[in-house]
Amino acid sequence: MEEEGDQTPAHATFKGLLQLDAFKYKSPESGVRRNPPRAAPSPPIRTAAQKSANKPAKRTKPAHQSDEASTEEKKEKKKKKKKKKKRARPSTGYAPPSQYAHLPPLPDAVAPDLLVLFIGLNPGISTALTGHAYAHPSNLFWKLLHSSGVTPRRCRAEEDRQMPGLYSLGLTNIVSRPSRNGSELSRAEMDEGVAALEGKARRWRPESVCVVGKSIWESIWRVRHGQPVGKQFRYGWQDEREKMGAVEGEWAGASVFVAPSTSGLAATLLPAEKERIWAELGSWVKMRRAERERIKEEEMGT
Repeated sequence: MEEEGDQTPAHATFKGLLQLDAFKYKSPESGVRRNPPRAAPSPPIRTAAQKSANKPAKRTKPAHQSDEASTEEKKEKKKKKKKKKKRARPSTGYAPPSQYAHLPPLPDAVAPDLLVLFIGLNPGISTALTGHAYAHPSNLFWKLLHSSGVTPRRCRAEEDRQMPGLYSLGLTNIVSRPSRNGSELSRAEMDEGVAALEGKARRWRPESVCVVGKSIWESIWRVRHGQPVGKQFRYGWQDEREKMGAVEGEWAGASVFVAPSTSGLAATLLPAEKERIWAELGSWVKMRRAERERIKEEEMGT
């Protein structure tokens, strides 16, 4: 039995006495804040002048230094472009005659009493295949004959046999066998061809011979003098002592004119320089042709 007046519950609590739940904080609405966060202050607006004033100053070179630098850069760029444009040509060496034995030889175009006997190096592949001198499209021979005044019109390779009769011009070579280019010939066979040239000059007796290419004259000089021509080399008319085919007491020989090569592979001289040298020969040919015509007319008049 419990004693009378004792009303304490089994577990002690203040809920009924103090009503603490009434003091608990309650949010008025979920997700709503009484004090919204303050907006971040916007950056101050700066003028263009203020922006440029705050930028670090650029380091500049003096005007003359910057000009020099840009000039050097342009030069380097040009050099690189030139290197890209240049195509490496395959190096070639000596090729024996048997390599091109299937190609026919090129006959000379000669006759007595020529104004000029042209001496070339040797027939190229195009020349041997067509059977006509200086037939490759890149060869400037026929073009230079006309532009220099040696011929009054532009002739074609197919007319090579007619040149002695048309304009008193002859054609031959120091080496008769064909090859792709001059590097496939040996020095020995070029030197051996000098004696044959002397014999042709002696037989046909032209007024002059035109050596078409430096390497041909180097061979002639080497055979005659037993040493390289070296610094004595020059284009144009050679000394009177260098005449070809002379017969002592009978014929003084043919005067020698050395002209630049007309091959498309020969690029040691600029086109304008080639034109200038060939024009020297052309002036002489025009003069001698006019003199011959005058003598012929005088003989016919008598």
